[in-house]
Amino acid sequence: MANKSSNALRPRPAVERMAPYHPPTGGRMDRLRLDFNENTLGCSETVTQFIAEHLIENQLAVYPEYGAAVEELAQFFKVEQNEFTLTNGTDEAIQVLVNTYVDDDDDVIILQPSYAMYRFYCEVAGAQIHEIAYRAGTLQFPLQELLGAIRPSTRLILISNPNNPTGSGIDLDGILRILKKAPHAAVLIDEAYYEFSGVTALGLIREYPNLFVSRTFSKVYGMAAMRVGCLFSKAENVAWLKKAQSPYSVNTLAVLAARAAIRDTAYISEYVGEVLAARELVYVGLEKLGINYIKSQGNFVLFDCGERSIEVRDALKAKNILVRDRSYEIPGAVRVTIGTREQMRKFLTELEGVWKRKA
Repeated sequence: MANKSSNALRPRPAVERMAPYHPPTGGRMDRLRLDFNENTLGCSETVTQFIAEHLIENQLAVYPEYGAAVEELAQFFKVEQNEFTLTNGTDEAIQVLVNTYVDDDDDVIILQPSYAMYRFYCEVAGAQIHEIAYRAGTLQFPLQELLGAIRPSTRLILISNPNNPTGSGIDLDGILRILKKAPHAAVLIDEAYYEFSGVTALGLIREYPNLFVSRTFSKVYGMAAMRVGCLFSKAENVAWLKKAQSPYSVNTLAVLAARAAIRDTAYISEYVGEVLAARELVYVGLEKLGINYIKSQGNFVLFDCGERSIEVRDALKAKNILVRDRSYEIPGAVRVTIGTREQMRKFLTELEGVWKRKA
């Protein structure tokens, strides 16, 4: 009998070389979700009310229309309507940027550890990936190392600011140095956690034609399930991006949700204030337990469990508290999303019980 596998259609070599990405996303709804840096309360009530009021039955039979959303989002972000494109979350922003500017074997710089989708889409494109490590011990942004790695052949630089999972960031002066050193390369500043850090390069897009900035509604806005974001750049760049983008990648529900989310600024301000207060609470709690951690500019904190990272993750999961083990990238590292002070007190109480138990 013939071996069926020998007749299988082979993918591109770049895809064959890739390791599969399997985020642990199942069975999370009824637990305290401190593992994916989401809003731990949910979106503003304004979002669900707006969808209910504006969605009519026959609207789902019609391809999405983006005009009203683009107009409102442009005003909110203080850009022109032709200076951004709506995306299916930050993931599509990365994909469209790579598809527009990166060819097979092009040189790309990413930092390590960082958001897994940077490597994912660059590998799919067949790019030559040059990784720059965050500084050992402190996990601070390796500005000098990155500047030294930029070459005339560098085509794309991908930076999360602040960075996931380290929580460390780069200031505007550092971003400017990168932009000036690499005028021939597309530079993405992924600002998924901007609301918690307050550092943004968005105001520089007209001055630096190699700058791209992404924002998402998946984090502070509490709309990860909607999959909606924005990719900003100089108008001429955005025209190229749209040529490489599916015309209907953002669905009608997501468009309605984004319009509503930006209207409730009080909700976002209150949630950010609560998270920042809760983050300080976590610092104090970890210090009391003698657990080392990295100070963060995001809504998450990376802490060091040594050889007990898996044990800590699993013991907390048994208490219906989800945290993310990152020891596969940083030995001993566990990342916890910062929610409300009440939620973090619960986390610290359970962590104390686990930590004081004999390994």
